[in-house]
Amino acid sequence: MSEQRRSVAIHVPVLARVEGEGALDLRIDDGAITELRLRIFEPPRFFEKFLEGHHYSEIPDMVARICGICPVAYQVTAAQALEKLFGVELDPWARAMRRVFYCGEWIQSHSLHIHLLAAPDFFGCNSAIELAKIAPDDVRRGLRIQALGNELMDLFGARSVHPVGVRIGGFHGAPPLARIREVREKLRAALPEAEALVRWTAGIAVPQDDQVFVSVAMQHPTGYAIETGGIAASDGLLIDAGGFDAHFAERHEAHSTALFSAYHGQPYLVGPLARLNLNHAHLPERVRALLAETGLALPSRNLFHSLVARAVEILLALHEALRLLDAYRVPDSPWVAVTPRAGVATGCTEAPRGLLWHRYEMDDDGRVLSARIVPPTSQNQARIEEDLRLSLLSFGLDQPDDALRLHCEKVIRNYDPCISCATHFLRMNVERG
Repeated sequence: MSEQRRSVAIHVPVLARVEGEGALDLRIDDGAITELRLRIFEPPRFFEKFLEGHHYSEIPDMVARICGICPVAYQVTAAQALEKLFGVELDPWARAMRRVFYCGEWIQSHSLHIHLLAAPDFFGCNSAIELAKIAPDDVRRGLRIQALGNELMDLFGARSVHPVGVRIGGFHGAPPLARIREVREKLRAALPEAEALVRWTAGIAVPQDDQVFVSVAMQHPTGYAIETGGIAASDGLLIDAGGFDAHFAERHEAHSTALFSAYHGQPYLVGPLARLNLNHAHLPERVRALLAETGLALPSRNLFHSLVARAVEILLALHEALRLLDAYRVPDSPWVAVTPRAGVATGCTEAPRGLLWHRYEMDDDGRVLSARIVPPTSQNQARIEEDLRLSLLSFGLDQPDDALRLHCEKVIRNYDPCISCATHFLRMNVERG
């Protein structure tokens, strides 16, 4: 008698609570995974090609349009790369305020992901609206923190969505001292709320899923790397932005319109947990004490600890923004003059979702000859597929199809993928043999 085979196909048109759309194909034969593909099929957006021929002064506002959630990361990375090529020495005021500006993005993006995208998974909720019914105070707190992050972005960007405040050489303008005083008071008032958020996320029951992976993030010798530093890996690597191509490679997979990245031929992790694994010693003392209180041991090998890592980084960003704004002064000029020159510019910063790397080839007139941008989500794609495989084996392949699908969505959402940046997610097809 021939073996009877059963195929089950599950079609989910859109995965809720991620930025973008895509699909997952999963095939299980005889209790083993024989196919697992994270398919990103959104049409390529050709941003790198759009930049060609444009003047350097246009680049910050153009790259901000790549992402509505993390525009600051794209602006600051581009500015940093071009300023290095042009030999621009930023005023200390501009360097400090760039970090404050970036802190605003971390605060708003992390808070959005925790409360609206990820946390519902761990409470058996289908949406943040359902979560708000059982944890209304926690969700309200999260929205207040997110709004404060948006206000910090608006402070230096003139608006929080696709801000327009950054220019090569600094900022277009400087906020008045009266507005800075108002924001400082809000930051101080938010500190206990952010501490409560760390305790809340640390108390959420998450799967105990121990995995081995390489963490990659920026490091700085004197502080928690956000907008400056070198590129480090948990195996000891430490390079500057110009050395990226010697260790990291992109490749095309037929099932994805976004490129996959590898570190020495292997998947790797970027993002809040990777940063915390590599940089926790540089957290402010008050934040380290609270982290110790939660009992979270670092470095962590459980990707689901990314939830509390985001909360910790919110608290860090509030401390950093307040520290820098306490010394605020109105500068004589918010920018310095720029003289373009030909050459290759590279730069990197830590977007909320992880390492963001830019490379520009410029001509003598300061126009882009070629551009290359490696966003964090494309760097995490191979790691997500590996995580799905390992996590499903731990979860149990004999689980019902609906349970498998929900678990896969939880794993993917945990990375906070920005699929539009990488090229959106979830159609899931499961076949069993």
